[in-house]
Amino acid sequence: MSIINRLEVLSPAGDYERLISAIDYGADAVYLGRKEFGMRASPLNFSYDELKSAVEIAHKKGVKVYLTCNTLPRNDEISGFQAFIEEAVDCKVDAVIVADIGVLSLVKKFAPDMEIHMSTQTGVVNYVTANELYNMGAKRVVLARELSLEEITQIRAMVPDGLDIEVFVHGSMCVSFSGRCLLSQYMVNRDANRGECAQPCRWSYNLVEEKRPNEFYPIYEDERGTYILNAKDLCMIDYIDKLVDAGVTSLKIEGRAKSAYYVSIITNAYRMAVDHYRINPNSFELPKWIRDEVFKVSHRKYCTGFFFGDARDCQYYETGGYIREYDVVGIIDYCADGSIYATQRNRFFSGDIVEIISPQKEPVELRISVMYNDRGEVIEKANHAMMKLIIPCDIEFPANSIIRMKKEK
Repeated sequence: MSIINRLEVLSPAGDYERLISAIDYGADAVYLGRKEFGMRASPLNFSYDELKSAVEIAHKKGVKVYLTCNTLPRNDEISGFQAFIEEAVDCKVDAVIVADIGVLSLVKKFAPDMEIHMSTQTGVVNYVTANELYNMGAKRVVLARELSLEEITQIRAMVPDGLDIEVFVHGSMCVSFSGRCLLSQYMVNRDANRGECAQPCRWSYNLVEEKRPNEFYPIYEDERGTYILNAKDLCMIDYIDKLVDAGVTSLKIEGRAKSAYYVSIITNAYRMAVDHYRINPNSFELPKWIRDEVFKVSHRKYCTGFFFGDARDCQYYETGGYIREYDVVGIIDYCADGSIYATQRNRFFSGDIVEIISPQKEPVELRISVMYNDRGEVIEKANHAMMKLIIPCDIEFPANSIIRMKKEK
């Protein structure tokens, strides 16, 4: 099978709502975690029953499910791994993502038929390591984020065709090597390698002289500010063709701790970008409206990471926060009889201009000339959380379409 046909959009699913968002908006596969052994402690994650249900729902839609067990477990956790992996088999997950050689060996022991993906935490930066992991039973390597397209191309040329290559293409980046960081554990006793990162790389730092404890001096890496460890977000949506040319088979979106809206919009954007590439592989040029979608979620300034070699432009010195220009104001429940039936998520008013986003469709702009509550009464504003709304509209949208509005500056 050619790389184009194998090309996968892989989306994060931190909980059930985000799982449905990823499936509805075009993911080929999702990655998610249990309460144990995963690299994200803050999302709700999945219990055994929830995982079993999640896999059933995904498989009905033709979507694969990859289970993260990519922490670095300590001695006292090893005894619990057999039950963990046997439950994964019972739930029929399609693959597990591991970072530790010992964990890989336990997967082979307790679940010999389970597909294994080696996490970016493994730090694969060369073809020798990739080949050795393949020989040990890995079906896929998630390459270190620090590699260039040229280096990925070289790895692809030196590994078997049966070894999948996955890379992160979108989302938050860690200033440490492929996420292996001790800063959070040193500063607040939250171990990033066990899913508990407090993100101290996003904090603003100052210098204090020993005998002047209340006098703070700013640290300037240059004239723009003091966020000396803060990285921009990664975005490779314009370069699907170059990723394919390098031999990448899975495009991974970061964000298991991000919102369902983020998962929906970013999955949708990459789904459309990949589909557009498949139609025009020899003259790929992304339509502007698809590219614009990645700017309509909360994000930091974007960069292309190490893919083109030089990442000196990937630090952001002004702030550790996000750029957020749009709010989700409603979710469509269904459409009938020339009206949208929706549930409110944020306040908006009659007369406002909104955008409606549906899977694999260009956003539709709509001015709300009139709206009604669930009793059929005309209302001027939707200002109660989760209130039911009726908005006249001649266009039919599928359930779970998103109503968003640009924020006032």
